[in-house]
Amino acid sequence: MIEKLFWLGHASFKIKGNSKIIYIDPWKLKGSPEPADIILIGHSHFDHLSLPDVEKIQKPATVIITTADCASQIKGDVRIAKPGDCIKVDDITIEAVPAYNTDKAFHPKANNWIGFIVNVDGERLYYASDTDVIPEMGQLKNIDVALIPAGGTYTMDIHQAAKAAEMIKPKIAVPYHYGDIVGAADEGKKFADIYSGKSHILTPLA
Repeated sequence: MIEKLFWLGHASFKIKGNSKIIYIDPWKLKGSPEPADIILIGHSHFDHLSLPDVEKIQKPATVIITTADCASQIKGDVRIAKPGDCIKVDDITIEAVPAYNTDKAFHPKANNWIGFIVNVDGERLYYASDTDVIPEMGQLKNIDVALIPAGGTYTMDIHQAAKAAEMIKPKIAVPYHYGDIVGAADEGKKFADIYSGKSHILTPLA
């Protein structure tokens, strides 16, 4: 899975599956990015829902899976998801999971904003979205790669991110949400230094 995963900076990722190109929270896309088969958008903050970036990669057949508040702003094949929903797009299954703050007001649980589990090519990738450590993380099963925010301020810091990873028990943990709006450029390395499991630090695509 890790060789199919590309960090586009901040909280934005691309997955190059065998049959589908999947983007998660595309923002600040550079150059001429590959068109998307599936776009996942977890909530409506500007660094996650970026309509100009969606338009860069959207094609007529692109499926967009997102929350109700985001869906009202997007044209095309948009499918609304809330925590607990499961949406299948051909051979790809997307599970919507909770994402919220417990000690901050930026991402209220009542908003029903989401992270995702992407079931692709026989593996399970968890994208936490903007969240703190939440009890639901302990219920996640068989995660191959966990993408976990670690920049602090709006989400977990590196210590909380390490705790989350220990709850999730992925084969590989990948920190993100640092080096741009919040979080120093070396937060990923700091996370790897304190997390007891296997981690992988991605470099944003230039």
